[in-house]
Amino acid sequence: MSDHSIAALLAAYHDTAPDPDNPAQGVQFGTSGHRGSALSNTFNDLHIAAISQAIADYRRQAGIDGPLFLGRDTHALSRPAWHTALQVLRANNVQVVIATGDEVLATPVISHAILRHNAPGRNHNREQTQGLADGLILTPSHNPPQDGGIKYNPPHGGPAEGDITNWIEQRANQYIANSSGTYRSITNRSTTNPSAENPAEVIQRLSDDDALAGVEQQDLIGNYVAALGKVVDMPAIRASGLRLGVDPMGGTALPIWRAIAEQHGIDLEVVNPSIDDSFSFMPPDHDGKIRMDCSSPAAMANLLAIKDRFDLAFGNDPDADRHGIVDAAGLMNPNHYLAVAIDYLLAHRPQWSAGLKIGKTLVSSSMIDHVVASHRSELYEVPVGFKWFVDGLHQGWLAFGGEESAGASLLTLEGHAWSTDKDGIALCLLAAEITAVTGETPSQRYATLTNLHGAPVYRRIDSPCSAEQKAAFKALNADRITTDSLAGDPIERVLTEAPGNGAPIGGIKVTTSNGWFAARPSGTEALYKLYAESFKGQEHLDELISSAQKLLDTTLA
Repeated sequence: MSDHSIAALLAAYHDTAPDPDNPAQGVQFGTSGHRGSALSNTFNDLHIAAISQAIADYRRQAGIDGPLFLGRDTHALSRPAWHTALQVLRANNVQVVIATGDEVLATPVISHAILRHNAPGRNHNREQTQGLADGLILTPSHNPPQDGGIKYNPPHGGPAEGDITNWIEQRANQYIANSSGTYRSITNRSTTNPSAENPAEVIQRLSDDDALAGVEQQDLIGNYVAALGKVVDMPAIRASGLRLGVDPMGGTALPIWRAIAEQHGIDLEVVNPSIDDSFSFMPPDHDGKIRMDCSSPAAMANLLAIKDRFDLAFGNDPDADRHGIVDAAGLMNPNHYLAVAIDYLLAHRPQWSAGLKIGKTLVSSSMIDHVVASHRSELYEVPVGFKWFVDGLHQGWLAFGGEESAGASLLTLEGHAWSTDKDGIALCLLAAEITAVTGETPSQRYATLTNLHGAPVYRRIDSPCSAEQKAAFKALNADRITTDSLAGDPIERVLTEAPGNGAPIGGIKVTTSNGWFAARPSGTEALYKLYAESFKGQEHLDELISSAQKLLDTTLA
């Protein structure tokens, strides 16, 4: 985007508002919060004010009265949205904590800060939610420059569950319907602040100066960086002398990586220190759009062009919840790295207790299944969405949770919760630990895994999907599948619920001895997402995908 386009985007944020009668312009929480653009009336000042008021209401009715950690990334819409949220939260007497110097904050830093504040032994009642912290992050993650996003993390530190986001979404849309674009400006919060029993009739809001006067600043980045040795073997990385390169992709990872290099004394070069809300330095993604996706070879082209300068190189998206791992073989496939990370952790975390489970989404590679089985550990397979890993990480019975889209987190060396949201920084440093300890790059270790378990090929494609077909997805079950084979192999399982937690997957997964496919409709577009993997090679994968599409065409008709 040009500077002119950014100016138009910011003007639209402040000057336009959603149409309450148009559901497409309302608040819609997906797996990673509400996202949209001011240019399409889906992410404007009123959206953020309404969501922030709804969160303040939710905190009251849930009894959450500790601090709220408020952060933002480097997208153009994140700063004005951050100010909007702050004005509303402070008007509702919420104790807001921000980073020292108004620094941008990564998603894992906020998750870590929540868990650090809420750790046992702190000065609050552990039996209730009184005194517990939560967090709010203004970020659309890896989305294009014109997008904005907001997501809420309750006291467990991870993405809010569906019942919470549904409550916030409905409440926010009611505020939008009632507001007509106006707010009540208050100065005496003690008499006008709503209660849980009597919520605000309209959105409460302070001036920016009054709101800023009441915030607390903490060195949240410093706390996070200082604690990294609890989750990754930083002395091993430092002693190895590995040459590391990092591209923060214009995001919140920049101040974190700088602090890591300084505090932990590792040989690390930030190859792109630019912060530019137009992200003009980014090469186009595979579809020609600017997207800060560190799992995309096209978006990571700048780092890949200089990879030979380093033993390992890393990329992060703007809120640093995703990881991109680059070694001599190029950008590692996220599925491949998840398998390598899990294999390494299960062999190099002696303080982890026996019986810990390993989490994967049901559209992640079956290589992970083989790795977990080889270590005699238990797999915890869940629907798409990192929220399904939060309880296990928080309670300490899930050692690792990872998504095929390059998002993961893990327990500390001693088996405690570290971050219950995705942590791209820790997963990059884990790659450095793996190389430092084993002497092999992640790609070399994945080659060893393929020698042991086979070499799967994997693909995701998007296919058109009508409203009628989307409705049919909801009615899918094993009885609807009348064929007994897929791509020449007998069907072994048909799943509409995840094996790990029994939650509906919102689609279907069909497995054979040599491969599988999974399909689920998009929540925002007229398409369904088809994931497939074969252990018999590319030709079999093509056949598997073709068979899956024919099966779905028949079943969804």
